[in-house]
Amino acid sequence: MIRRAPGTTAFALSAGLTRAAVSALRAKAPGGRDRWERKNYAGRTVELYAGAAVALSAAVGAGRARPAAGLAVAVAGACGAYDDVAGAGDPRRGFRAHLTALREGEVTSGAVKLLGISAAGLVAGAFLKERPVDRVLAGVVIAGAAHFVNLVDVRPGRAAAAVLGLGAPGLLRPGSGAAIAATAMGAAAAVLPDDLGERAMLGDTGAHALGAALGTAVVAGNGRAGLAAHAAALVAAAVYGDKVTEAARALGGR
Repeated sequence: MIRRAPGTTAFALSAGLTRAAVSALRAKAPGGRDRWERKNYAGRTVELYAGAAVALSAAVGAGRARPAAGLAVAVAGACGAYDDVAGAGDPRRGFRAHLTALREGEVTSGAVKLLGISAAGLVAGAFLKERPVDRVLAGVVIAGAAHFVNLVDVRPGRAAAAVLGLGAPGLLRPGSGAAIAATAMGAAAAVLPDDLGERAMLGDTGAHALGAALGTAVVAGNGRAGLAAHAAALVAAAVYGDKVTEAARALGGR
């Protein structure tokens, strides 16, 4: 009798649901096709269906494994979608810019995204872990992973490829961690060809949802030491990314 490797079913179901969702969204184009199109870094017109599709499939798959994980992924995708729509054309990038605006009384879409995903991570962490310290670390890991995948989504295929590479070790985690990692990987694999071909982009919707799925996989499969190590790495990446963003803005970059 041939046994399937852990996560194989989750990977296949997630990939299939993602492809089906992309096809359905493309056929219906809710709100009009203009709403689902953006210019990428090279000025080419790309579709946004992939982002909504991976957010849906990642939330469903993660929720099947752990309902709290599904909630975190769904909220991350929703916050990303809000930023994709409301934040289009806003030149501000990075935590510092949005937090500065918030201190001055302006609630930007980036601030909504930051606070919403952070809150969702902490809520999910409260359900996924028992001890207070572990719950806080879990929240940092989930929100940090969501931010990290979005941070690397600057060129075609990078975010999806990062999810495939970073998710692979998660297949070895015990329990639900493997299923959640496989769910994220299946969704990413389904859209990678169109992403690389510059026909589609994940946007904040897809990148944040996939990142949150990776984060919940880490939380589900690690104890305190693993959580602390991942949290430290993700905070360092966020700080470094914010500095790079600020430097790019100072030089007139995008």
